[in-house]
Amino acid sequence: MTSSWDESRRAFGDAAAWFVRTAALVAGRWDAPGLGEWDVRALVGHTSRSLSTVEAYLARPAPVVEVGSAAEYFRAVSAAAAAPGVAQRGREAGEALGADPASAVAGLAARVLDLVAARTGEEVVTTFAGGMRLADYLPTRTVELSVHTADLAAALDLPADAVGDVPASAARQALHLVADLAVERGLAGALLRVATGRPAPISGLSVL
Repeated sequence: MTSSWDESRRAFGDAAAWFVRTAALVAGRWDAPGLGEWDVRALVGHTSRSLSTVEAYLARPAPVVEVGSAAEYFRAVSAAAAAPGVAQRGREAGEALGADPASAVAGLAARVLDLVAARTGEEVVTTFAGGMRLADYLPTRTVELSVHTADLAAALDLPADAVGDVPASAARQALHLVADLAVERGLAGALLRVATGRPAPISGLSVL
């Protein structure tokens, strides 16, 4: 998948704005079930890391590119994504949002979007998987924001007219990347069947 830096920034910004709008609708339900072992606060905390990691990694330049694409990043971190530490980091991130998580998320998003707007995309940053160009890393955050904001809307049982669907720019980039991963992992046929209303041929189908 290739896209221009402007397209990637727009997709990331639109996904972040959707997350901010959805988090603002939580109201007093921060302790409600969120996703798996997470409550809503932890789910929002985990999702907020799609923003905070961009800020943190921009402060840690890398000397060389070690991970050359967004798809390669997901391949590199696939084992770590299932580790117990991920769930704990989500809980810790949720607690760090403080007494007004929705406002904290909005402030974080504004700060990170300003940082991204001032970059060219050619910056090489130190990610969990190794050195990456910012332009290659940002789409991974757009995928995470899109998927987990959809999780949040489902956890809150929000009607479609309250929160809307994944923004088109973010959806296009996320779906392109998901399709690339499905092809690489031999899951294209299975994904196409699910996407066109056929029975899922694989239980718990995931390309991540």
